[in-house]
Amino acid sequence: MANYLHSLRQRRRKRRSDAARGGGDQRVAVIGLGRFGSSLASELMRRGWDVLGIDTDQRLVQKYSDDLTHAAVADCTDSEALRQLGVNEFTSAVVAIGTDIEASILVSTNLLEADVPNIWAKAISRQHGQILERLGVHHVVLPEHEMGERVAHLVTGRMLDFIQFDDDYALVKTVAPEVATGVPLGQSQVRSRFGVTVVGIKRSGEDFTYATAETVVQRGDVIIVTGKTQAVEAFAELS
Repeated sequence: MANYLHSLRQRRRKRRSDAARGGGDQRVAVIGLGRFGSSLASELMRRGWDVLGIDTDQRLVQKYSDDLTHAAVADCTDSEALRQLGVNEFTSAVVAIGTDIEASILVSTNLLEADVPNIWAKAISRQHGQILERLGVHHVVLPEHEMGERVAHLVTGRMLDFIQFDDDYALVKTVAPEVATGVPLGQSQVRSRFGVTVVGIKRSGEDFTYATAETVVQRGDVIIVTGKTQAVEAFAELS
């Protein structure tokens, strides 16, 4: 903890310098280093972010200490622990606590009271997610539930990938159905006929490229399609 606090003071001085130069804040605190938290923290590190990983389990902190910018053993249900770690000065924090709903709620509350502007929290059930949303957590994710829905779409259909957004809008990767092949997209009229938009296309041996009204989709091409969830599901099932 002492080493981390010394480093924290150094980062505060650097942040003031960065602010003077107009630099952005690419720091995030990940609270909970289980499977979800550690995977998230590793990906953030890969993308060039500074990550402070926090957990009550010293074994986990030691395991990931060499992989993260900083790692600390602390109980973040205690608001003083958050303050000492400087998490109240972060612009982003993730509550990645697994099965302890009470701890998740307490940590989220402490972050909200510290006015951290961008808080993400993992929920393990819809009820847990609703509580977090009512508290005011900015982003609530249900990774197991969302992944289950995504895989269900892939297992039961012809889609190669599927991402759904909150407003019943989806992005799908699929092999082009015959109704969209052989003529320019503007002539096949997939938007007016099926309510979807083809935004990208990949031909074997080539990279993905943007689709235009002049693009001619060929049999076997992989396409990226957007639209209302029901519409893109139906379009992907066309033969």
